[in-house]
Amino acid sequence: MDIQKTNINTLWGFLIIEELARSGIRYFCISPGSRSTPLTVSAALNKSIQTIICYDERAAGFHALGYTRATGKPAVLICTSGTAVANYYPAVIEAHQSALPLIILSADRPPELRATAANQTIDQVKMFGTYLNWQFDLPCPDEKIPVANLLSLIDQAIYRTSRSPAGPVQINCMFREPLEPTPGNISDAYITYSYKRQNNDHPFTAYHHPHKGPAEADLTGLAETLTAYEKGLLVIGRLSVLQSYQHILELIGTLNWPIIVDITSGLRASIPDHIKINYCDHLLLSESFQQDIKPDFVLHLGGPLTSKRYANFINTLALEKYVQVENNPYRQDPQNVVTERFECEINEFCRRLNTVVQSRPDQSRVKRLKQYDDQAGQMLESFLDSQSAVSEIAVAHIISRTIPSVHGLFLANSMPIRDMDMYASFQSNPVSIAANRGASGIDGNLASACGYAAGLNQPVTTVIGDLAFLHDLNSLELIRKLKVPVLIVVVNNHGGGIFSFLPIANFPQVFEPYFATPHDLSFKPAAEMFKIDYYKPASNEQFRLIYQECLKSGKSAIIEIITSREINLEVHQKLQKEFRELKIQS
Repeated sequence: MDIQKTNINTLWGFLIIEELARSGIRYFCISPGSRSTPLTVSAALNKSIQTIICYDERAAGFHALGYTRATGKPAVLICTSGTAVANYYPAVIEAHQSALPLIILSADRPPELRATAANQTIDQVKMFGTYLNWQFDLPCPDEKIPVANLLSLIDQAIYRTSRSPAGPVQINCMFREPLEPTPGNISDAYITYSYKRQNNDHPFTAYHHPHKGPAEADLTGLAETLTAYEKGLLVIGRLSVLQSYQHILELIGTLNWPIIVDITSGLRASIPDHIKINYCDHLLLSESFQQDIKPDFVLHLGGPLTSKRYANFINTLALEKYVQVENNPYRQDPQNVVTERFECEINEFCRRLNTVVQSRPDQSRVKRLKQYDDQAGQMLESFLDSQSAVSEIAVAHIISRTIPSVHGLFLANSMPIRDMDMYASFQSNPVSIAANRGASGIDGNLASACGYAAGLNQPVTTVIGDLAFLHDLNSLELIRKLKVPVLIVVVNNHGGGIFSFLPIANFPQVFEPYFATPHDLSFKPAAEMFKIDYYKPASNEQFRLIYQECLKSGKSAIIEIITSREINLEVHQKLQKEFRELKIQS
């Protein structure tokens, strides 16, 4: 782009996009619109970034979040004015709740059109309320505003979205016409400064993030306290993007405590099987297991767990010590059990604690609890072998045993993530795992899975329910724009299966139409519409074979699993009964 001959709108668009690119931000999700033309044109012509067109702003927001979950780097959203930007709201909430960086460049009408009933003009200032880390209502491009001021503002936005706790930021960009890159009449001095910037390769203001770690005295005190307790429990909950988990593994080896690893930690598939409890959620139904695992000290790394049963169990113990470590200041303690909290980077916390804590070579407690886990695994395998028809439980278990380490796994909310948390058993094959558990909505899950694949630059399997799939059906278009395949395993029980597990299911007059929300739809026509391969296995063995073939094919596909909500509830209840009766010999 020849910035010496363009108008000031296009020049500012160039400066904004270029400053983002020079700060290492490479992924831009653009939705069509007119008022955002200066930003879109500049992004389209910038060869150092990657762009993807997302028709629907709601899907664009979640697609950006999926990319961020995979990379730890913020993605940029560009949209026009009006309700377009409002469609980002669910993704903004999820980004805030999950402490994920996200940059919104929302185009807006100039001030003289505000509050005049001008077309496609709404109040976009502070529209995301308290869910943003930072926001700025950018004036219309004007030579009276120095280029340095604009560049430093962009760098501030980048810093505010990325510093801990990370979260979304919005720059609301007002533009007057002309919006297209027509010739302009910019002063030589303004052009000269901008041209010099074009020949630089570093951001205007480089921010250095503060290093946050626990105070030495607090860490030493914690290490001394640990030695006073005999029945410790290590819990790894929801983690944001974790580039390295080496020091977590080292601390695990030092403590020799039993470990509960939530599926949203992303580490379930990476921690060696002999030291983790895969089936803790259902094992907590066993009074015998409860007595053997009953801790006197809990060290909890990360956010909340998916398992409600774990939360209820911990809530009954009245523990003297429940220590949580998380890289944000937010209160994440719905059971009100946390007695100490460290705000710091978790991997660094583990590295430093490992240097002062005493090693515990005795593994007898871990081995005993693993006997429960092994027996639970055998019980589950035997149960699934006796079932010929494909089930929701089997889907989770088979995927966890089959998915290769070069694959990512994105789990939709409602039952898919719960089933994977309860029944997954990864066989020493580290798999990148993610889910939208900040606000746990069913919106945008498919778009997020596509963004996750784009960020990983690896194939991704996503497990999603039928209602969540319908909610985000238009995101199937994103699959065709990816360089890597996405395998969609959609569990179709013709309604909201999770509600069958709730007390409202005992009120049939309102349950079926208002909560179960039944439908008779098949997803084969959707696959045909978006030209995606489609399969519908009828048995566990068929599903296993089809899934393996899809993994080998290198192509995206939809695998539709037809199940019954009633039978699924019965199967869960039958398994739960067996787990309640589980015991091991002393």
